[in-house]
Formats: sequence, structure tokens, C-alpha cells
Amino acid sequence: MLDELVQNLVTVKQSFAKNYSGNAHIQEVIPSSVSEKFKLDPLRLEQLHNFALKNPIYFNHYKEDIEGTTCTVYEGDINEYWLNSIKHDSSCQPFYPTWIMSAYVMSSVAKELGYLEIVDIGSGDGRIAFCGDVIGIDSHSIEIDDILVELQKTISKSTNQDFNPICHDALKFDYSKLNLKKPIFFIGGLAQMGGDVLATSIIDKINSIENLRKDTGIVFAGTNTKRQLSGNLENGGWSALIEKHNLKVIHTVSLPTIWTFDQDVETPYIFTEFK
Repeated sequence: MLDELVQNLVTVKQSFAKNYSGNAHIQEVIPSSVSEKFKLDPLRLEQLHNFALKNPIYFNHYKEDIEGTTCTVYEGDINEYWLNSIKHDSSCQPFYPTWIMSAYVMSSVAKELGYLEIVDIGSGDGRIAFCGDVIGIDSHSIEIDDILVELQKTISKSTNQDFNPICHDALKFDYSKLNLKKPIFFIGGLAQMGGDVLATSIIDKINSIENLRKDTGIVFAGTNTKRQLSGNLENGGWSALIEKHNLKVIHTVSLPTIWTFDQDVETPYIFTEFK
């Protein structure tokens, strides 16, 4: 069912991007209601819309028929948050969010794979952790930028979804405090933009917690765009790190993100576990 959902989401994104005539800094779509193409739990779908409606980065929304599906288009501007996010020395990538629907899919994949907790590293406005909480996974959102964390807290309070926003440098955070049982870590940042340094630090911290490694998954955001990769395109640019740290790929899903809106390829998310 998730494969069909992904396929339909990508089809909608490609059509929307081709025909979009607005001039908003960012834009994305969420199906307005449950349908044959988008067989979502109605209450969960409502919460995805709540996230956008209560999130101040979006300033406008309207309905549009896209490939036979009535969708709500959300338009926004992240310039203020983007500028603030790059001021931190250990920040691996400026704030550029994935689509809310993509965050929902990734959280759903994590649940299908049997993970009990989501730890979103470099979480931006917290949408992946938010979606994890919506589908019943214990979620933790780690973000170094205090302005983005305040944004997360505002969203958490107004949507009544507690996804545990934490303002901290992920490179220094003590993950043993979270009492994790079977977590999956989402790494924010491409390998070529400092994400490899962040990922290596997280892997070292996982290894330092007794018995955690064998039950832990890690998700990497990759790219299929040659202009962003000077070397190996395999596994979205993460193949060297995956091999170095003895990880194995258990699932890959390519989903719409804001940074691939104007491209004919999506962003690959590589789900891995320790061998």
C-alpha cells in the first residue's frame, strides 16, 4: 500500500511542479481528502493539514485538482529560518524541509520496519518527528537552532502532537537519556554537505550505548543529482559511509522535497541497519 501511495504522490508532484504558476519561495501539496489514490486514515490526514495550517512558514493555501485528485496547495517562505539556521558552526545543512506527505511516508516505512522510536537529527520544523507521533511512534526531534525549536514547540502545542522538540547540538547530545529500545535515526543533511560528519558522530554515539547498535536503524537523505555529487551516485552519495560503518541497505524510497521541486527526480531516502 505504501508503494502505491509513493507512486501517486510522485505523479502528483511532477504534474504540480510542471504546471505551477505561482511565485512562492516554497510550495507543496497534500491530498484534501481520502481517495482511492490516497488511502490514508482520515484523522491522520487531518493532522497533516493541521501541521501546515498551524505552521507560520506557510502564508497561503488553496485547493487544486491535480491528476484527478483534489489537493490543497500550501505556499510559504523559509528565508528567515534559512538564514538563522546557517549561523551555527556545526550545522550540516540549512533549513530546507521535505514535503509533509513525504515525512508521513518515511515515518510509516519506519513503523512497517518495526522501529519503536524516531530520532530526527537536524529536524528543522520537526515534520518527520511530528508524523511519527501522528502514527503512534515515540518521537524525538533534535535541532541546534533555537528559533526552529521554538517553531516546533508552537506547532506541537497548537496541534496537540508532542514530538519532543529538543534544542541541542546533535554532535554533543547524550542519547542514552532517551532510553531508546529500537530506534531509527533520520540524518538531516546530504553526505557532500557535512552530513557524513554528522552521521559518523551519531554512529559513534550509538556504538557507545550498550546493546543499542543491534536494534538501531539509520536513514540518510541522498541525492540523484550529478551537480551535487562529485563522485559515486550509489545510495544517493552515502555508499562509502555505509560500507565503512558496516551498514546494510534495507529499503530505499524516493520522495518529493522542497529542494527537488524544480527537478524531474526525487530525493532518495536510504534506510539502513547495522550488519
